[in-house]
Amino acid sequence: MATGIKDTAHAVEAAAVMRLLSARPRLLALGEPTHGEDTLLGLRNELFRQLVEQEGYRTIAIESDCLAGLAADDYVTSGTGTLDEAMEHGFSHGWGTFAANRELVRWMRAYNVRADNDGRPACERLRFAGFDGPLEITHAASPRQALTALHSYLAARVDTDLLPCTATTLDHLLGTDDRWTHPAAMTDPAQSAGQSAEAGRLRLLADDLVALLDAQTPHLTTATSRDDWDRARLYGRTATGLLRYHYWMADTSPARMTRLVGLRDQMMAHNLLALAARGPALIHAHNSHLQRAKSTMRMGGMPLEWWSAGALVSARLGEEYAFVATALGTIRHQAVDTPPPDTVEGLLYALPQDRCVIDAPRLATALGDTRPAPRVSPWFGYAPLDPAHLAECDGIVFVKDVVQSRPRLFSKTG
Repeated sequence: MATGIKDTAHAVEAAAVMRLLSARPRLLALGEPTHGEDTLLGLRNELFRQLVEQEGYRTIAIESDCLAGLAADDYVTSGTGTLDEAMEHGFSHGWGTFAANRELVRWMRAYNVRADNDGRPACERLRFAGFDGPLEITHAASPRQALTALHSYLAARVDTDLLPCTATTLDHLLGTDDRWTHPAAMTDPAQSAGQSAEAGRLRLLADDLVALLDAQTPHLTTATSRDDWDRARLYGRTATGLLRYHYWMADTSPARMTRLVGLRDQMMAHNLLALAARGPALIHAHNSHLQRAKSTMRMGGMPLEWWSAGALVSARLGEEYAFVATALGTIRHQAVDTPPPDTVEGLLYALPQDRCVIDAPRLATALGDTRPAPRVSPWFGYAPLDPAHLAECDGIVFVKDVVQSRPRLFSKTG
């Protein structure tokens, strides 16, 4: 058994990951079982560099606000703003404070201008994207930014008579942003504006604006750049997704939280499918958002179960979607110590390598009918690999020991 497991392990490099797959996937998803560890983010950065240089990947997408990500993409592709501004405004969830994310953005910008003073051709430039919705654990964003940006794009390019409303009407219906972002609405449906008369009308108008964008595609794709049209579509997806999310925030049924976590991943999936149409991309997010199996968690003592973004995208793309999970041995600064030897992590911890890429289907075959025990983490922030889903991974990146990240402090420099 030990020999069979050892035979599934390879060095952590892009070439080893690609050898696990039958063909280069359009979306290569690299999961992580915890957030905020620079060890894992640095490993992601190195794999992305290799995928760029060896496999022709040009986009990286992370679990961050899709609208905020436009600021980071503008800096990476055209040098708009400064690196400090890209980190401050181009990320959500606090991800912009991580040194490894800063290094990623800095390297991508340097790559894009490295060829000559004019930079690389547009088709060769690296792109950055967030693919999460504008959502936080405490609240959801106002739909204002997405709705007004979509309306402005259309108003400048189609006959006024075709627009379903004016910008003034939108502004009136939206009201103040704090009526949408009130943190109390996350736990108290009565505090949500999502099922108000104004929100109901906004959902209809958003649907009409997206329909108009679709109906005018032949004109818009010649009248504007592909990037501008893609952004308009992103605004449309985000506006309708946010309004749907706010609607269910106001719901009082027992299925409320299940719907909300499912809607978040559905928004993620729609953004990933749009990225897939642009070209091969590396996707980085929590394992639970990228796995093919149903995702589960407990929130407020309630068990939740939903289909992840990865499961939704895999159902559409088939072999053009690949999922490589990450599993860890220890995170000692979070009291996650040596894994029990009868768990997946324990079996991999016994290997001599500090880091390795595991052929997950071969590992499942080597284990045969002996299913490893599920690992239980003493820390809520780490989600161990579920042995029941081992064969549904295309691969596993195993990191034996995660060292504590340095304080996320840096000077205001490039």
